[in-house]
Amino acid sequence: MRFEELPTPCYVVDEELLEKNLKILSGVMNRTGCKIILAQKAFSMTSMYPLIGKYLAGTTASGLYEARLGYEEMGKETHVFAPAFRDDEIDEIVSICDHIIFNSFSQVEKFKDKVLQAGKKVGLRINPECSTQDGHAIYDPCSPGSRFGVTLEQFRPELLEGISGLHFHTLCQQNSDDLATTLNAVEEKFGQWLPQMEWINFGGGHHITREDYDIPLLESCIKRMQEKYGLEVYLEPGEAVALNAGYLITTVLDTIKNGIDIAILDTSASCHMPDVLEMPYRPPLFGSGEVGEKPHLYRLGGQTCMAGDVIGDYSFDQPLKSGDRLVFGDMAIYTMVKNTTFNGMGLPAIAVKKKDGDCEIVQQFGYEDFKMRLA
Repeated sequence: MRFEELPTPCYVVDEELLEKNLKILSGVMNRTGCKIILAQKAFSMTSMYPLIGKYLAGTTASGLYEARLGYEEMGKETHVFAPAFRDDEIDEIVSICDHIIFNSFSQVEKFKDKVLQAGKKVGLRINPECSTQDGHAIYDPCSPGSRFGVTLEQFRPELLEGISGLHFHTLCQQNSDDLATTLNAVEEKFGQWLPQMEWINFGGGHHITREDYDIPLLESCIKRMQEKYGLEVYLEPGEAVALNAGYLITTVLDTIKNGIDIAILDTSASCHMPDVLEMPYRPPLFGSGEVGEKPHLYRLGGQTCMAGDVIGDYSFDQPLKSGDRLVFGDMAIYTMVKNTTFNGMGLPAIAVKKKDGDCEIVQQFGYEDFKMRLA
C-alpha cells in the first residue's frame, strides 16, 4: 500500500525517521556509557518496540499497565515511577520492574523492603525546585505546590538506607542548557548525598533529536555525574525517540464560511491530537503556510460538538475542497497514547511507512473499540 492509499484519519510512523532518531540516541549512549530508555507515556507503538529495543536500553513507565507493556513487548530494563503506588498492584510491579522509583519517603518506608527482597533497585524522586520552562506551566514539575518529588525541606537523610538512586524530571521539550542549570540545583541541594548513590536518572523532556539540540553539553552533563560521583546515568526521553517521525493523514469533509473560511476534517484536535489544545501549539501541516503567507486562509476543525475543537488557521495556495487530503507532521508523540473516542469519534488507523516507501496498516479500530469502554 502506498502512502496516498491509506485510509483517513490515520497515524503513520516513518520507520526510517524513527531509526534516525534512535541512532542519535544510541550515539549518546555509546560515547558516554549512559543508558537511555523509552518513556512510553509519549510513544507506545509496540510494533516499533523491536526496532527501538535494538538501540535503547529499555523502557520506563508511569504505572502498572505501561510497565507490563514495556516488560512484555521490549523485554529489556523496565523502570517505573508513580506519585503513589497502589497496594493491590505493587507486587506485580516489583515482579516485572528493575527500578521502582518512589515519590515520597512515606512510600519508600511502605514498600522498600518488598522491593529489596526481590533484588530490585529502590529510587527516590527529588524536586530541585528549579523551574526552567517558559510557557508550559502545566508541564512544570517544579512549579509551586507541585506533587512531584521530595524537596530539600522534606528530605530525610536518615531514611536513605536501601535507596540506591535519585531521580529528577523537570524538563519539557528543552535543550541541554536547561539540564545543566537543573544539575547545578541538584548538586547544590542534594549533592552531599550523591556519593552514597549508585545511579541517577535525569528524567525526560530532553529534545535530543531536535536539530538545534546541544549534544556535547548533554554529554558533558552525563560525564560530570559519572566522574564526580561514580554514578550510572539514565535518561528517559519520550518525545526525542519519535520526534518528527510520524504523520496524521486526514480528509476534508466540508468547507463553510463564518467570517473566515472553515474546513471540517475527519480528524479532531480534541480526540486525536489533544496536545494541540493542552500545550497549546499549532502542528505543522505539509503544503500550508502561516496566516497571510498564502492566498487562501482556512480554520481547520474537527467533527465533534466541542466549539473549541480547532486545530488552527493555515493558508494554502489553492482553495480547499471536499475530498482533499491533508498531512500533519510530528504526529507520533502524545497522539496515539492520549487519543479518545469522545463524541463517538472513531480512532485513527495506525500504519508504518517502511524504508522502501511501502505502507502497512498495523491496527484499525471500529465501533466495538468505542463500545467496550462504556458500560
